[in-house]
Amino acid sequence: MNVSLNAAHWVYLGGIVVILATMLMRKNIVVPAVISTFLTAFVFSDSFATGLASIFNASLVAARELFNIFLIIALVTAMLGALRQMGADRLMVAPFRRVMRGATSSFLVLALVTYAISLFFWPTPAVPLIGAVLIPVAIRAGLPPMAVGMAIAICGQGMALSSDYIIKVAPGLSAKSAGVDPDVVADRALVMSLIVGVIALFAAYLTQRRHMRRPAPELLTDWESRAKTGFGPPTGAAAEDSSATPDDARREAPLSGGSGAAATAASTALLTEPVTTSARQVIDDTFKSIRAAKTFAVLVPVAYVVFIGYLLIGKFTDLVPALEGGDAAAMVGGIAALILFAAAATNDKQGFLETTSEHLIDGLVFAFKAMGIVIPIAGFFFIGNGDFAATILGLPPETAGPTLLFDLVNAAQSHLPQNAFVSSFGILAIGIIAGLEGSGFSGLPLTGSLSGALGPAVGMDPATLAAIGQMGNIWSGGGTFVAWSSLIAVAGFARVPVLELARRCFLPVITGLVISTALSVLIF
Repeated sequence: MNVSLNAAHWVYLGGIVVILATMLMRKNIVVPAVISTFLTAFVFSDSFATGLASIFNASLVAARELFNIFLIIALVTAMLGALRQMGADRLMVAPFRRVMRGATSSFLVLALVTYAISLFFWPTPAVPLIGAVLIPVAIRAGLPPMAVGMAIAICGQGMALSSDYIIKVAPGLSAKSAGVDPDVVADRALVMSLIVGVIALFAAYLTQRRHMRRPAPELLTDWESRAKTGFGPPTGAAAEDSSATPDDARREAPLSGGSGAAATAASTALLTEPVTTSARQVIDDTFKSIRAAKTFAVLVPVAYVVFIGYLLIGKFTDLVPALEGGDAAAMVGGIAALILFAAAATNDKQGFLETTSEHLIDGLVFAFKAMGIVIPIAGFFFIGNGDFAATILGLPPETAGPTLLFDLVNAAQSHLPQNAFVSSFGILAIGIIAGLEGSGFSGLPLTGSLSGALGPAVGMDPATLAAIGQMGNIWSGGGTFVAWSSLIAVAGFARVPVLELARRCFLPVITGLVISTALSVLIF
């Protein structure tokens, strides 16, 4: 099909090139995206006013299309804030310490727990939680710090986040830009992420096996001393007293579910004779808090396991209705909201209305801090999509919008190899480049849009290409081999140099991505 390109097409193409170049330089791409949106609209409409209005309209359209994603992130984050307040978050992972007897078992437990928590709650809360509870146990069991960092990064920032199968933020972004079903993208991304993750994990284990040691308390002491040699102590939720011994931790364990102040008061009261009425009340409140934390530590995993079971039954049988589109993500948000309300009421019966609102505000702030940068970037790529371009350009409702990106791909297809493998690895490379800016999500509108336009031209399902682009984006920028990403947090908690951790993860992850992409072309 012959496509006639005009000045707007070339300006839009120039914007894509500038954005990719900016990513390669590890700079923020919001300004290039906004300027490119303005120039594209201005050249297309020959109106300065339309160009200015498009800056706002593009972000408004993107925000409207993506707000459900922001809301889910906010609700899950708010729920975790309420659980953290009562100490239930730590109790959820505490049982796994019992099976971490050696280096190999610790490596596997770290991998599985990181993957599970990151799949349901994202890696951001998973890293400090594991850093506070499981990393010291793994170190004492003989697992080297570099192996700890690699296991957490590959399973959390890589395998769990790249599929994002439960919360479905990443598949939603990819599918929206590609014009395909988010569930299809999510299913294929899950398979690809498992292939990449298993290969990368196996390679990481082989490279670190010779550094594993027999369990010994001295290993933990040596690891703790790293705080004095330039790696710094853990921060945030995992900012524990690194000088505490394992015996100290065991003595404090019975009161770990309550607040620190209440536990201290209860301990003091127990040593006071006779026990006063006020002291007895403090003791009672403390143990009620512990019981509540234990209850929620069981309730939350059970609720989500039941939900996963419902999803699987609906997907593979006719016993219950299958959830489609955004229904599954909406249920994740609904479950999180109900748990948030219950946890907030348990923490503060009299003021839970106010504390619930505070947790929600914290969640919304986090959501926009984490994902707000995507809105103007997505707005630029939406202007190249005919489904959104008319609204952004202020065209009448009955007028079809320009399909700038689709036209560019159609015009170039005669000069490109009509080969699924070449196209797939091209999308993967673009995704890896896009991820170099360090978030893993800002490039999803680009790879999604390219997949939607390129897929029909090379005879591939756009959903498969979008999932491949998603793998490149998130395994790169999500925090596996880009040192200026959230990999910094993983390195900090493991107390290893972040550049060395990125270097060690690079080859296993790239190997997994190449194999996964090749298999995806053959399977899907």
